Amino acid sequence: MNYQFKKLFVVLGALFLFSRALTAQPPEVIDPAEVGLSGERLEHLTEMIHQNIDQEQLAGAVVLIARHGQVAYLRAAGMQDREADIPMRNNTIMRIASMTKPITSVAVMMLYEEGHFRLGDPVADYIPAFSDPVVLADRSGGNGSGSAREVVPAERPITIRHLLTHTSGLTYQWDEQLGHTYYEAGITHGLVEDENTLAEDIPRLAKLPLLHQPGEDYTYGLSLDVLGYLVEVISGTPLNEFLRDRILRPLEMHDTYFHVPESKQSRLSAGYTVGPEGGLLQMGDEPILENGSMLFSATYPVSDDHRYLSGGAGLCSTVPDYYRFAQMLLNGGELDGVRLLSPKTVELMTTDLVGDLREGGGFGLGFGVTRSLAESGELDTVGKYYWGSFWYGTFFIDPVEDMIGISLANKHPGGGATLNELFQILAYQAVVD
Repeated sequence: MNYQFKKLFVVLGALFLFSRALTAQPPEVIDPAEVGLSGERLEHLTEMIHQNIDQEQLAGAVVLIARHGQVAYLRAAGMQDREADIPMRNNTIMRIASMTKPITSVAVMMLYEEGHFRLGDPVADYIPAFSDPVVLADRSGGNGSGSAREVVPAERPITIRHLLTHTSGLTYQWDEQLGHTYYEAGITHGLVEDENTLAEDIPRLAKLPLLHQPGEDYTYGLSLDVLGYLVEVISGTPLNEFLRDRILRPLEMHDTYFHVPESKQSRLSAGYTVGPEGGLLQMGDEPILENGSMLFSATYPVSDDHRYLSGGAGLCSTVPDYYRFAQMLLNGGELDGVRLLSPKTVELMTTDLVGDLREGGGFGLGFGVTRSLAESGELDTVGKYYWGSFWYGTFFIDPVEDMIGISLANKHPGGGATLNELFQILAYQAVVD
């Protein structure tokens, strides 16, 4: 072998290894019995997945259950794109919407651990546009036109803790009180193309009324988008680069992006909505306007003019990637020798911090939290933490059972789909040890 050929061989070998490093490797799937799960009982879950697909409530789904650090169930069923006849695969890339929020919350808490701020700090200390927030004086109108109604000064500043716990008073475009105001002001949420950056959009959001006084109620909303901008301000780094360098690459989440690269767009699932007569309708290039003020599209992950990096809803990922993120949390902030957070920080993040402000369950710093079995009313575990997705995804992490469940599909609204609503039940009923 001459010198030039040897050199070429070495270069090609290095490129091969590099390409493998940037491609997420599928997790090994073991016999469920090895981790105290019944394979026979897990077939109830398989049947439910196929029932949703056969009834045309979902085009396809990817579902994972892991216990004791081992994947015991991983199924890809149905179609990634029905119209193009592309089957769903374990590495199909999905829009994960609000399952972005836990990832952004981890980014915030990494900066917290480095001593950049206290959770009780006013966000205005870092984003001055929030210096003088105002609040709707009357929430009873329900006309969706908060900008034309009376406002009063906020009684206290919005803190970083308020943003992490969704008690800031910020809401979403579907809100009856303020949704239309957000829509008229051009406030986005990450689920539709927006040419503006966080630095351009978040200060405009700061000038709109809050739904309620900070800290006095739980309202799910754009708080994590604000925190995404906070990450940028404190780190001096765009949110996508911070997540890539500090979380995604260290955890080997090589298929998780705000913008799916062209080389991987063939693996991006089509987006579906409910058809005019029920069933499934694949979304086209035009956005859909829902409830008069909630605009969303299926094309934002690949659009060249989408610059808004939504910390609350903007990421796409795969089930194997998200499993690595979840396992890091279940391990107390560490995975495969890479530590992102201390166990004490994960403990704080997954503790109920809102009490009676949220009905049906607690909320920590980025996660819903099961407070009691009586409140949950279903198969569950006290201390389990979880969240879901606009695009019909869901996950849970159970420290007591040492168990993770993830289910992703790409449909909004869910319509008659039942997989997510029954997923946790069908996972827990398989625990037999």
